[in-house]
Amino acid sequence: MTESPPRESHLLHNPSGRATAADTTRRAALVTLFAAIAAIAVGYAAAFGAHGTPSWAPWLLALGIPTALGAIMILGATRGDRGVGPLKIPFAFVILMLVIGFGAALALPATEGPLSRLWLGLPARAAIVIYGVGLLPIFALPIAYALTFETQTLSAEDVERVRELARANQAETDSLMAPPQSVPANPARKPSDKQLPE
Repeated sequence: MTESPPRESHLLHNPSGRATAADTTRRAALVTLFAAIAAIAVGYAAAFGAHGTPSWAPWLLALGIPTALGAIMILGATRGDRGVGPLKIPFAFVILMLVIGFGAALALPATEGPLSRLWLGLPARAAIVIYGVGLLPIFALPIAYALTFETQTLSAEDVERVRELARANQAETDSLMAPPQSVPANPARKPSDKQLPE
């Protein structure tokens, strides 16, 4: 019984089967995403300890969340055989801003009070999170995607390859789901000409 060759998702962007920058980028992003999610999970789990939340647990979240978001962005933006291309600069900027924002909010002393100085109407730590973590990526990423739209989005050839893979996958699924052909039954035997004795 012969087995069909495994289908590789990277064939959409790499029909030749050779390792490319996109393959390396995807692998590195997946490993990074796994490590970041593990750090987030450990940080959350540490909050349930009997002695309270340790001081290092929030830092795992402050590093894990930006890293996970960056890995997801990279996985979604990797195209062709060039990896993320020119988007690596805005991605690095966004990840750096998130790490600095969360880290500064954790590092600043919790001394806010009624007489504390406000930054654009907010206490210092809240202003860093709202303006640094919330607003800067909103401005940076859409501009970066707009500037790289022609080179980073799916081309007509990419869309046609997706359709070809979908048709091949559907044909294989239909062949696996088709009911087996029934074996024709043996023709009924003719009754014997001999009669039973009376």
